[in-house]
Amino acid sequence: MEKLNKNINREELPEHVSFVTQENLPEKVIQFGEGNFLRAFVNWMIHEMNKQGLFNGKVAVVQPIEQGLIPMINDQDGLYTVVLRGIENGQVVEKNEVVSCISRGINPYTDWSELLTLAASKDIKFVISNTTEAGIAYLEEEYVQGKTPTSFPAKLTALLYHRYMEFNGSPEAGLVMIPCELIEENGKKLKEIVLKLAAEWKFPAEFTEWVENHNHFCSTLVDRIVTGYPRDAVEEFRQLLGYEDNLITVGEPFHLWAIDAPKEVAELIPFDKAGLNVKWGDITPFRNVKVRLLNGPHTMMSSVCYLAGADTVQQVMEDDTLSKFIKEAMLNEIYPTVAIEDAEKRHFVESVTERFLNPYNKHYLKDIALSSVYKFKSRLIPSLLDYVAQKNALPQTITFALAGLLAFNRPVRAEGNDLVGKRGDTEYAIRDNQEAIKALNEAWSKYDGTTEAVTALVTEVLGNTEVWGQDLNEVQDLKPTVAKYLQDILDQGMKATVENLVNEVTAV
Repeated sequence: MEKLNKNINREELPEHVSFVTQENLPEKVIQFGEGNFLRAFVNWMIHEMNKQGLFNGKVAVVQPIEQGLIPMINDQDGLYTVVLRGIENGQVVEKNEVVSCISRGINPYTDWSELLTLAASKDIKFVISNTTEAGIAYLEEEYVQGKTPTSFPAKLTALLYHRYMEFNGSPEAGLVMIPCELIEENGKKLKEIVLKLAAEWKFPAEFTEWVENHNHFCSTLVDRIVTGYPRDAVEEFRQLLGYEDNLITVGEPFHLWAIDAPKEVAELIPFDKAGLNVKWGDITPFRNVKVRLLNGPHTMMSSVCYLAGADTVQQVMEDDTLSKFIKEAMLNEIYPTVAIEDAEKRHFVESVTERFLNPYNKHYLKDIALSSVYKFKSRLIPSLLDYVAQKNALPQTITFALAGLLAFNRPVRAEGNDLVGKRGDTEYAIRDNQEAIKALNEAWSKYDGTTEAVTALVTEVLGNTEVWGQDLNEVQDLKPTVAKYLQDILDQGMKATVENLVNEVTAV
């Protein structure tokens, strides 16, 4: 079977594989990160713009750590297949497309001078990155001319300084940084580290001024589920595509990219004009929509629905009781707390429901349950508090989910720094930050099976300000309500208890 590269015989490819290339386009983007997400999200979008003649630029991909995919990318001439599978607007979607916007891959640990030369190109306009959440972090290190810095911010600082010197500080030589790392205010934090390193490395004050005034650091929010290389179905995809591709990346049709940038940046890289779901301007409303209406229900599922017997998101949505539980939370409790245009909210909720039902994504609840207490704090407590402020009442399903969270995090034993819980005869790992692990372990260790012990446990956990950043016992009626729900779960089991709750809520 032929291998995907620029010499492949396109005439023999199946009709369901789209293969459009754009030759002789200048490199406009330096991209730190060559993983599945960037290739199925950002590079796919740039490819879409190129097809419509809206960007006309290539991407040079940089490997952020010493080991990576650059040899494989170059072996395939930068070509790879994006497979999008899922439900969109009520229709099953399956698209197979060869993406051709990557010009080459560069390993900065062996070819630093090549990267410096690229950074001095007049065609380069953008730096895009996804170096994991840990990538945008300060690392103390020395600047040695000609030597590859260790951290991503340090590499970027060195590249910017080289460009500044090559163009004699010209304002027109400034770049646009668009990080995709999953941290809040990623652009702002990246800029802060670059300026800190510039000061430590004693770069001239004029360079700092140039960075401040003539470069854009855009904070962003990204949203697309990408499952990556289909290791369990390699032969199936070879037969489907008609060629061998070691860089296939699989994702869902839905995509959202919110970018906080001025109009002139949007005009330089016009994603929205290509029909892509890219929003320019303040990203806060879109972050709230995603965190509350997508991530919030996910976190509710990971404890309540897992203990009720479901293993995947799809199983939750196909179960009559559990799907009603999640939809009640989304539509009647979380939805009113999200401050964004109603049409935008409705569209997002519809897309989330379709995404949850995607038969191609096996999204395991045990995976979502990682750091469940931290996630509940950031994703659901704000909705709970806003609902109380609006309605002067507790949101029933979110409050129940808080009790479910405590039940899920009931340990049967400790294992290293983690705890182990139990669903029936099945054990599962309880992994969270150490403050949460310690608080839950200590609280449950005092439980003796009495009603008084349940109330004491709930009081202790909700009052832990290190875990929640506040004393949740101060929320009116929260402590007794959570205690009652937790007692019911312990007495009747999760499945029966959540069924009673759903019947009660939907009967109102």
